[in-house]
Amino acid sequence: MWKVQLFKLNFDEQESQAVKDVVDSGWLTMGEKTIGFEEAFSAMLGEGSNSIAVSNCTAALHMALLALELKAGDEVIIPALTFVADINVVRLVGATPVLADCESYNDWNVSAKTIKAQITAKTKAVIVVHFAGFPCDMDEIISLCKAHNIYVIEDVAHAPGAKYKGQSCGTFGDFGCFSFFTNKNLSVGEGGMIVTKNSELAQKAKYLRSHGMTALTLDRHKGRAITYDVAQSGLNYRIDEMRAALGLVQLEKLSKANAQRKVLVERYVASLKGVPGISIPFLDLDNIESVYHIFPILLDKAIDRVNLIGKLKEDGIQSSIHYPAFNTFTAFKDIGLNDCPVAEDIASRELTFPLYPTMTLAEVDLVVSSLKNALTQ
Repeated sequence: MWKVQLFKLNFDEQESQAVKDVVDSGWLTMGEKTIGFEEAFSAMLGEGSNSIAVSNCTAALHMALLALELKAGDEVIIPALTFVADINVVRLVGATPVLADCESYNDWNVSAKTIKAQITAKTKAVIVVHFAGFPCDMDEIISLCKAHNIYVIEDVAHAPGAKYKGQSCGTFGDFGCFSFFTNKNLSVGEGGMIVTKNSELAQKAKYLRSHGMTALTLDRHKGRAITYDVAQSGLNYRIDEMRAALGLVQLEKLSKANAQRKVLVERYVASLKGVPGISIPFLDLDNIESVYHIFPILLDKAIDRVNLIGKLKEDGIQSSIHYPAFNTFTAFKDIGLNDCPVAEDIASRELTFPLYPTMTLAEVDLVVSSLKNALTQ
């Protein structure tokens, strides 16, 4: 159906062999592959990082809020422009989500300025999202949150390998939460990682991941434990060995894949320069190393987005929206966006084009050509 689809897996025989090896080993639950994946991920992020592999990024975000003991009556500031997981987990722990606007029409991330505007006496934490793989201005955000004694949770779903001033995203806050969903830069289908440099928080996260148990199934299998204690209440947010094995292969490919994404985005930007009716965000930002998770553009207000998506579809080009405003969903229709005019406007006009490491420059040109034709019809 699609000449160019939104995303394709960067998989080959290495991933197939990794899964086969796990199946052949007879050990499928969290084990040695998981440990290896965690260690390799920590090495990528840098010294002092404790990485705990989990079932998905939403689980990681939930665990972060639970470990930091967020509860009813607390307020958690989140971006107004983000995926629904961030607002869901805040509500699920009983806390109140408070929305922060985008910094500008060029920088769609939250900033210290937009966060500060939402801080009250009830604010206990901030979730920041490195949108599209472009890091937030973390120095100012961390400084602000320290001054107000506010926890920082980084949602790094879009940004594994991204850096701000040479430091890896996911290592600035109290927790960093990563996604390895199918369409992410590092893909295992379903999976995630929660990261912290605080050893006490790391232990809390390990307990939360696996029922609060002090010894895992692997420990008993290896003869390192006969039974176990339950140190605290916990959940089952474990990853399995097959996904951890996929993660190890994908991690090896990540740097090269992210570099190829940059090449493709540069082609998009050069080809779309001067095209009327659109603008491209995240241009000429300082101190960041993006990983180009998605390629978003902003349509002029006069353009009918639904109609444009339909024209692109007729041409075999798949597109998407990142993200609908929260108050367009039934569950969050009571959420006001009056304090977030930039995010609300962006949400109504954003369009995302295909981007994946195995995409060719010719396919980028095909997307651009289709867009130009659609805009002139």
